Amino acid sequence: MDFYTRYAAYQAAIEQYLEGLFSTDKPYGRLQEAMRYSLLSGGKRIRPVLTLEMARLGGIDWHLALPYACALELVHTYSLIHDDLPCMDNDDYRRGRLTNHKVFGEAMALLAGDGLLTLAFEVMSEQRNVKPSTLVEVIHETAMCAGNFGMVGGQALDLEAEGKKISAKELKTLHEGKTGAMFIAAIRGGAHLAGATDEQLLALTHFAELIGLAFQIEDDILDVTGTQEELGKPIGSDDKNEKSTYVTLYGLDKAREMSEQTTQEALQCLDMFGEKAEALRELAKMMCHRRN
Repeated sequence: MDFYTRYAAYQAAIEQYLEGLFSTDKPYGRLQEAMRYSLLSGGKRIRPVLTLEMARLGGIDWHLALPYACALELVHTYSLIHDDLPCMDNDDYRRGRLTNHKVFGEAMALLAGDGLLTLAFEVMSEQRNVKPSTLVEVIHETAMCAGNFGMVGGQALDLEAEGKKISAKELKTLHEGKTGAMFIAAIRGGAHLAGATDEQLLALTHFAELIGLAFQIEDDILDVTGTQEELGKPIGSDDKNEKSTYVTLYGLDKAREMSEQTTQEALQCLDMFGEKAEALRELAKMMCHRRN
Protein backbone atom coordinates (compact mmCIF):
# COMPACT_ATOMS: atom_id res chain seq x y z
CA MET A 1 0.00 0.00 0.00
CA ASP A 2 1.49 3.36 -1.02
CA PHE A 3 1.64 6.31 1.36
CA TYR A 4 -1.31 8.25 -0.04
CA THR A 5 -3.58 5.20 -0.02
CA ARG A 6 -2.62 4.53 3.60
CA TYR A 7 -3.17 8.19 4.53
CA ALA A 8 -6.64 8.10 2.97
CA ALA A 9 -7.44 4.92 4.93
CA TYR A 10 -6.36 6.61 8.15
CA GLN A 11 -8.49 9.67 7.39
CA ALA A 12 -11.56 7.59 6.59
CA ALA A 13 -11.25 5.63 9.84
CA ILE A 14 -10.75 8.83 11.83
CA GLU A 15 -13.81 10.51 10.30
CA GLN A 16 -15.96 7.47 11.00
CA TYR A 17 -14.80 7.30 14.60
CA LEU A 18 -15.33 11.03 15.22
CA GLU A 19 -18.80 10.92 13.68
CA GLY A 20 -19.69 8.02 15.95
CA LEU A 21 -18.92 10.05 19.08
CA PHE A 22 -22.13 12.01 18.71
CA SER A 23 -25.36 10.23 19.49
CA THR A 24 -28.64 11.73 18.32
CA ASP A 25 -30.45 10.71 21.52
CA LYS A 26 -28.45 13.02 23.80
CA PRO A 27 -30.34 16.08 25.17
CA TYR A 28 -27.64 18.69 24.65
CA GLY A 29 -28.68 19.59 21.12
CA ARG A 30 -27.23 23.06 20.55
CA LEU A 31 -23.97 22.31 22.35
CA GLN A 32 -23.55 19.05 20.45
CA GLU A 33 -24.27 20.84 17.19
CA ALA A 34 -21.57 23.40 17.93
CA MET A 35 -19.06 20.69 18.82
CA ARG A 36 -19.85 18.75 15.65
CA TYR A 37 -19.66 21.88 13.51
CA SER A 38 -15.97 22.38 14.15
CA LEU A 39 -14.89 18.79 14.72
CA LEU A 40 -16.41 17.46 11.49
CA SER A 41 -15.43 20.40 9.29
CA GLY A 42 -12.65 18.54 7.52
CA GLY A 43 -8.96 19.10 7.96
CA LYS A 44 -5.92 16.95 7.32
CA ARG A 45 -6.15 15.13 10.70
CA ILE A 46 -2.37 15.23 10.94
CA ARG A 47 -2.08 14.53 14.67
CA PRO A 48 -4.25 11.40 14.74
CA VAL A 49 -2.66 10.21 11.49
CA LEU A 50 0.76 10.51 13.12
CA THR A 51 -0.45 8.39 16.03
CA LEU A 52 -1.89 5.71 13.75
CA GLU A 53 1.28 5.60 11.69
CA MET A 54 3.33 5.24 14.87
CA ALA A 55 1.14 2.30 15.90
CA ARG A 56 1.64 0.66 12.50
CA LEU A 57 5.39 1.32 12.62
CA GLY A 58 5.50 -0.32 16.04
CA GLY A 59 3.96 -3.49 14.65
CA ILE A 60 0.41 -3.40 16.01
CA ASP A 61 -2.92 -3.11 14.20
CA TRP A 62 -3.30 0.65 13.81
CA HIS A 63 -7.07 0.43 14.23
CA LEU A 64 -6.45 -0.35 17.90
CA ALA A 65 -5.03 3.13 18.43
CA LEU A 66 -8.07 4.98 17.07
CA PRO A 67 -9.51 6.06 20.46
CA TYR A 68 -6.32 7.80 21.51
CA ALA A 69 -5.64 9.18 18.03
CA CYS A 70 -9.11 10.69 17.74
CA ALA A 71 -8.92 12.10 21.26
CA LEU A 72 -5.98 14.19 20.06
CA GLU A 73 -8.16 15.62 17.29
CA LEU A 74 -10.73 16.60 19.92
CA VAL A 75 -8.02 18.49 21.82
CA HIS A 76 -6.78 20.13 18.63
CA THR A 77 -10.27 21.21 17.55
CA TYR A 78 -11.06 22.71 20.95
CA SER A 79 -7.88 24.76 20.70
CA LEU A 80 -8.88 26.07 17.27
CA ILE A 81 -12.34 27.14 18.47
CA HIS A 82 -10.84 29.04 21.38
CA ASP A 83 -7.99 30.44 19.27
CA ASP A 84 -10.52 31.98 16.85
CA LEU A 85 -12.50 33.78 19.59
CA PRO A 86 -12.54 37.60 19.63
CA CYS A 87 -10.53 37.61 22.86
CA MET A 88 -7.79 35.59 21.14
CA ASP A 89 -7.05 35.91 17.39
CA ASN A 90 -10.55 37.14 16.43
CA ASP A 91 -10.78 35.17 13.18
CA ASP A 92 -13.95 34.91 11.10
CA TYR A 93 -13.07 31.87 8.97
CA ARG A 94 -11.57 28.45 9.57
CA ARG A 95 -11.25 25.70 6.94
CA GLY A 96 -13.29 27.77 4.51
CA ARG A 97 -16.26 28.18 6.85
CA LEU A 98 -17.35 30.73 9.41
CA THR A 99 -15.66 30.16 12.74
CA ASN A 100 -17.64 28.56 15.55
CA HIS A 101 -18.41 31.77 17.42
CA LYS A 102 -19.66 33.42 14.23
CA VAL A 103 -22.29 30.69 13.89
CA PHE A 104 -23.15 29.82 17.50
CA GLY A 105 -22.10 32.91 19.44
CA GLU A 106 -19.11 33.40 21.72
CA ALA A 107 -20.58 31.73 24.81
CA MET A 108 -21.61 28.56 22.99
CA ALA A 109 -18.30 28.42 21.13
CA LEU A 110 -16.48 28.61 24.44
CA LEU A 111 -18.59 25.75 25.80
CA ALA A 112 -18.10 23.73 22.61
CA GLY A 113 -14.35 23.95 23.11
CA ASP A 114 -14.70 23.00 26.76
CA GLY A 115 -16.90 20.06 25.78
CA LEU A 116 -14.43 18.77 23.21
CA LEU A 117 -11.49 18.99 25.61
CA THR A 118 -13.34 17.11 28.33
CA LEU A 119 -14.63 14.52 25.87
CA ALA A 120 -11.05 13.96 24.71
CA PHE A 121 -9.97 12.53 28.05
CA GLU A 122 -13.13 10.44 28.28
CA VAL A 123 -12.27 8.93 24.89
CA MET A 124 -8.61 8.39 25.84
CA SER A 125 -9.68 6.41 28.88
CA GLU A 126 -11.58 4.04 26.58
CA GLN A 127 -8.37 2.98 24.83
CA ARG A 128 -8.11 -0.81 25.01
CA ASN A 129 -5.45 -3.45 24.23
CA VAL A 130 -2.84 -1.67 26.34
CA LYS A 131 -1.55 -2.16 29.87
CA PRO A 132 -3.26 0.14 32.40
CA SER A 133 0.09 1.54 33.49
CA THR A 134 0.94 2.42 29.88
CA LEU A 135 -2.41 4.11 29.34
CA VAL A 136 -1.97 6.17 32.51
CA GLU A 137 1.46 7.28 31.26
CA VAL A 138 0.02 8.22 27.85
CA ILE A 139 -2.82 10.24 29.36
CA HIS A 140 -0.41 11.96 31.77
CA GLU A 141 1.94 12.94 28.95
CA THR A 142 -0.96 14.19 26.82
CA ALA A 143 -2.24 16.38 29.65
CA MET A 144 1.25 17.83 30.06
CA CYS A 145 1.51 18.52 26.33
CA ALA A 146 -1.95 20.12 26.16
CA GLY A 147 -1.74 22.18 29.35
CA ASN A 148 0.13 25.09 30.85
CA PHE A 149 3.54 23.51 30.20
CA GLY A 150 2.58 22.78 26.58
CA MET A 151 -0.01 24.08 24.15
CA VAL A 152 -1.93 26.37 26.52
CA GLY A 153 1.31 27.77 27.90
CA GLY A 154 2.48 28.51 24.37
CA GLN A 155 -0.80 30.23 23.57
CA ALA A 156 -0.39 32.42 26.65
CA LEU A 157 3.11 33.41 25.53
CA ASP A 158 1.68 34.12 22.08
CA LEU A 159 -0.89 36.53 23.53
CA GLU A 160 1.72 38.29 25.63
CA ALA A 161 3.98 38.69 22.58
CA GLU A 162 1.41 40.57 20.48
CA GLY A 163 2.64 44.01 19.53
CA LYS A 164 6.18 43.19 20.64
CA LYS A 165 9.34 42.19 18.84
CA ILE A 166 10.52 39.07 20.64
CA SER A 167 13.83 37.23 20.31
CA ALA A 168 14.40 34.09 18.29
CA LYS A 169 14.78 32.12 21.53
CA GLU A 170 11.46 33.45 22.83
CA LEU A 171 9.74 32.63 19.55
CA LYS A 172 11.09 29.08 19.62
CA THR A 173 9.93 28.58 23.21
CA LEU A 174 6.49 29.94 22.33
CA HIS A 175 5.98 27.55 19.43
CA GLU A 176 7.48 24.54 21.20
CA GLY A 177 4.41 24.85 23.39
CA LYS A 178 1.71 26.21 21.11
CA THR A 179 2.46 24.00 18.09
CA GLY A 180 5.11 21.44 18.91
CA ALA A 181 3.77 19.93 22.14
CA MET A 182 0.77 18.21 20.56
CA PHE A 183 2.97 16.70 17.85
CA ILE A 184 5.04 15.20 20.65
CA ALA A 185 1.84 13.83 22.22
CA ALA A 186 0.79 12.29 18.90
CA ILE A 187 4.16 10.64 18.25
CA ARG A 188 4.95 9.50 21.77
CA GLY A 189 1.38 8.38 22.42
CA GLY A 190 1.36 6.11 19.39
CA ALA A 191 4.83 4.86 20.20
CA HIS A 192 3.84 4.02 23.78
CA LEU A 193 0.76 2.13 22.59
CA ALA A 194 2.95 0.09 20.25
CA GLY A 195 5.48 -0.75 22.97
CA ALA A 196 8.41 1.37 21.78
CA THR A 197 11.74 1.05 23.57
CA ASP A 198 13.35 3.93 25.46
CA GLU A 199 15.90 4.35 22.66
CA GLN A 200 13.13 4.53 20.06
CA LEU A 201 11.15 7.00 22.16
CA LEU A 202 14.16 9.29 22.45
CA ALA A 203 14.66 9.37 18.67
CA LEU A 204 10.95 9.80 18.00
CA THR A 205 10.61 12.63 20.52
CA HIS A 206 13.39 14.53 18.76
CA PHE A 207 11.69 13.81 15.44
CA ALA A 208 8.42 15.23 16.81
CA GLU A 209 10.15 18.36 18.11
CA LEU A 210 11.72 19.03 14.73
CA ILE A 211 8.63 18.45 12.61
CA GLY A 212 6.68 20.66 14.99
CA LEU A 213 9.21 23.44 14.39
CA ALA A 214 9.23 22.92 10.63
CA PHE A 215 5.42 22.85 10.59
CA GLN A 216 5.27 26.21 12.40
CA ILE A 217 7.87 27.83 10.15
CA GLU A 218 5.85 26.70 7.14
CA ASP A 219 2.70 28.06 8.79
CA ASP A 220 4.37 31.46 9.12
CA ILE A 221 5.44 31.32 5.48
CA LEU A 222 1.94 30.42 4.29
CA ASP A 223 0.45 33.32 6.25
CA VAL A 224 2.44 35.57 3.91
CA THR A 225 2.49 33.63 0.64
CA GLY A 226 -0.76 31.62 0.71
CA THR A 227 -4.24 32.59 -0.42
CA GLN A 228 -7.51 32.57 1.47
CA GLU A 229 -8.80 29.90 -0.94
CA GLU A 230 -5.85 27.62 -0.14
CA LEU A 231 -5.79 28.20 3.61
CA GLY A 232 -9.53 28.42 4.22
CA LYS A 233 -8.99 31.56 6.32
CA PRO A 234 -7.77 35.12 5.71
CA ILE A 235 -4.05 35.49 5.17
CA GLY A 236 -1.98 38.07 7.01
CA SER A 237 -3.51 37.32 10.42
CA ASP A 238 -0.08 37.37 12.08
CA ASP A 239 0.57 40.84 10.71
CA LYS A 240 -2.93 41.97 11.78
CA ASN A 241 -2.26 40.81 15.33
CA GLU A 242 1.28 42.24 15.31
CA LYS A 243 2.95 38.92 16.01
CA SER A 244 6.59 38.06 15.61
CA THR A 245 7.06 35.11 13.25
CA TYR A 246 9.91 33.27 11.60
CA VAL A 247 9.29 35.42 8.51
CA THR A 248 9.41 38.74 10.39
CA LEU A 249 12.52 37.67 12.31
CA TYR A 250 14.49 36.04 9.49
CA GLY A 251 12.87 37.07 6.21
CA LEU A 252 11.00 34.84 3.77
CA ASP A 253 14.02 33.24 2.06
CA LYS A 254 15.77 32.39 5.32
CA ALA A 255 12.54 31.01 6.79
CA ARG A 256 12.15 28.69 3.79
CA GLU A 257 15.74 27.55 4.23
CA MET A 258 15.14 26.90 7.94
CA SER A 259 12.01 24.88 7.19
CA GLU A 260 13.84 22.65 4.74
CA GLN A 261 16.87 22.18 7.00
CA THR A 262 14.69 21.34 10.02
CA THR A 263 12.71 18.82 7.98
CA GLN A 264 15.89 17.09 6.85
CA GLU A 265 17.15 16.91 10.44
CA ALA A 266 13.83 15.37 11.47
CA LEU A 267 14.12 12.70 8.79
CA GLN A 268 17.57 11.71 10.08
CA CYS A 269 15.98 10.85 13.43
CA LEU A 270 14.23 7.96 11.69
CA ASP A 271 17.41 6.27 10.42
CA MET A 272 17.25 3.61 13.14
CA PHE A 273 13.89 2.40 11.78
CA GLY A 274 15.13 1.79 8.24
CA GLU A 275 12.62 1.21 5.44
CA LYS A 276 9.80 0.58 7.94
CA ALA A 277 9.63 4.33 8.55
CA GLU A 278 9.27 5.32 4.89
CA ALA A 279 5.60 6.26 5.29
CA LEU A 280 6.46 8.37 8.32
CA ARG A 281 9.13 10.13 6.27
CA GLU A 282 6.60 10.87 3.54
CA LEU A 283 4.18 12.18 6.13
CA ALA A 284 6.82 14.51 7.57
CA LYS A 285 7.67 15.86 4.10
CA MET A 286 3.99 16.37 3.31
CA MET A 287 3.47 18.31 6.57
CA CYS A 288 6.40 20.59 5.97
CA HIS A 289 5.88 21.20 2.23
CA ARG A 290 2.16 21.80 2.34
CA ARG A 291 0.12 24.54 0.70
CA ASN A 292 -2.58 24.81 3.38
